Amino acid sequence: MAACNGLFVYHILGLASLVAVFYFSLLGEVDLRFPGLLPSSGASQHSHDASLPFVERRGAQLFLEGRPFYINGWNSYWLMDQAVEPASRHRVSDMFRAATGMGLTVCRTWAFNDGAYNALQLSPGHFDERVFRALDLVVVEARRHGVRLVLSLANNLEAYGGKTQYVRWAWDEGVGLTASNDSFFFDPAIRDYFKVYLKALLTRTNHLTGVQYKDDPTILAWELMNEPRCISDPSGNTLQRWIEEMAGYVKSIDRRHLLTVGTEGFYGPTSPPEKLSVNPGHWFNNYGLDFIRNSKISDIDFASVHLYPDTWLLHADLEEKLKFVTQWVSSHFEDGDTELGGKPVVLTEFGLSHLVKGFEQSQRDAFYKSVYDIVHASAKRGGAGAGAIVWQLAAEDMEEYHDGFAIVPSETPSMQKLLTEQSCRLAALRHGEEEAKRILKAVCG
Repeated sequence: MAACNGLFVYHILGLASLVAVFYFSLLGEVDLRFPGLLPSSGASQHSHDASLPFVERRGAQLFLEGRPFYINGWNSYWLMDQAVEPASRHRVSDMFRAATGMGLTVCRTWAFNDGAYNALQLSPGHFDERVFRALDLVVVEARRHGVRLVLSLANNLEAYGGKTQYVRWAWDEGVGLTASNDSFFFDPAIRDYFKVYLKALLTRTNHLTGVQYKDDPTILAWELMNEPRCISDPSGNTLQRWIEEMAGYVKSIDRRHLLTVGTEGFYGPTSPPEKLSVNPGHWFNNYGLDFIRNSKISDIDFASVHLYPDTWLLHADLEEKLKFVTQWVSSHFEDGDTELGGKPVVLTEFGLSHLVKGFEQSQRDAFYKSVYDIVHASAKRGGAGAGAIVWQLAAEDMEEYHDGFAIVPSETPSMQKLLTEQSCRLAALRHGEEEAKRILKAVCG
């Protein structure tokens, strides 16, 4: 288990270090926080690639090195953005260090920024090498800390460009069919834009390691889109066709990495009636989503689910919210075992905002503990519940990125304790009690 082996340390002495610094200075970038990372070569690429196994799917479970792999992770969507500027770059390593101090193994983050500040994609097919190098750095820093990445590839929301930016590009170039944001899913020109981006990202060669992203096992999975919705077609057909097309395209380039959709988990028109009643309200039936149908696609390796009871159930009290949490998570984990024919399910976002009226930290603790208990129970019986990824963790002094859900572990002892305990419980299932304590001695000892 890579996350249990501590930091990946590279030692390069004397003249080799000077050569490396000189090489990167020629490229216009020297990052002395990553000493010992040599420019790409056949040998360095081979050693980087061969030293770390890929996480795989076997039926309803994820596996790593022959053992079930359970995700206890976190969201820090801002990593690439913060890695661009030298003044904020330390936040990336600070966050990885804090997370691994709690035994967390997986981070979900954005691998997109379309047309916004510090954009990765400046216009269709045109990329800022400076920002790509920042993403390279994030991948390397994750590996150094033994963390796997779930990289999200687009945003349904307007933050960091999102599908709105793609539609605007097509409209401005005179090739867009309509100004509707949902044309992202059906306009041929926009679908082509997105495929150009996908190919550029998946075949990107990391300038610090010489390894293409599609060959780097530090990346656990690709996520097609953060919270896709297509409200203009509540039948779900438009979004389904888009998922099938883009999933097939990703797999045509990269069959080694896992792939998920990024959906919130709302049941749709083809779902059994009893499943529709699990949705937090009847209006959630009309977002163009169809969880079971979307997740059954053969190129999708695991299903993704989100959970926000405070915004979905506006007038519910804590007891009602906790009841919903149990029903929602359990229902989707059961789908992985049954409706999906044996496919892992990961809760890729869940959170409770401190901005909700009457918020108390004990409410958040109870909510998160409920989620973690369900994940642990599914993992213990060998079920499809493959893990949970909290939204969101932040490094210290990042108030500008706080959204009501942000948790700074060092400032929230009860949450730090919950996250750590979950890491130790899942490690014990993977390795056995004594071996887990040995591997995670600093965390679980």
